[in-house]
Amino acid sequence: MSGATGTKGVDFEEFAQARSPQLLRTACLLTGDWHLAEDVVQETLGKLYRSWWRIRVMDAPVAYAHTTLVRTFLSNRRPRRSTERPSDTMPDAPAHPSGDVELRLTLLDGLSRLPPADRAVLVLRYWEDRSVEEAASVLRVTPGVVRSRSMRALARLRAVLGDQLPDLAHR
Repeated sequence: MSGATGTKGVDFEEFAQARSPQLLRTACLLTGDWHLAEDVVQETLGKLYRSWWRIRVMDAPVAYAHTTLVRTFLSNRRPRRSTERPSDTMPDAPAHPSGDVELRLTLLDGLSRLPPADRAVLVLRYWEDRSVEEAASVLRVTPGVVRSRSMRALARLRAVLGDQLPDLAHR
């Protein structure tokens, strides 16, 4: 194996192994579907691998990976294959989930009912705790667009959840 190829492969494999769980969590939040999330992460990692020689020397390769993930999700260029079937079960659930499970499930259900752009801005801003500027950079919009979309998306989420959220949040 040549030096450049060997180094690229090893560095990328280490990066992919270390960051895949976080990328998958974000993709699950964005897609609302475990299997589609795996596809989005796989496509993202493929894109990163092709340019890894350039990405690995960046100041923030993790931020670049998350940006690529969100943009891959928003591109909607992934046709569903006829052999793929949705499932009612989620594999490999953690033995001891953290936080209030009912609240998380309600929020995930509410997010899944929002348009993809609304879902993306809420996940970036509130679930991943990114700044307005960071979210704007990932979404390729201005900070003002992020602020206004966040307000509208939160209003839509509250409308979707109706009276469920206050009861769940105060348990």
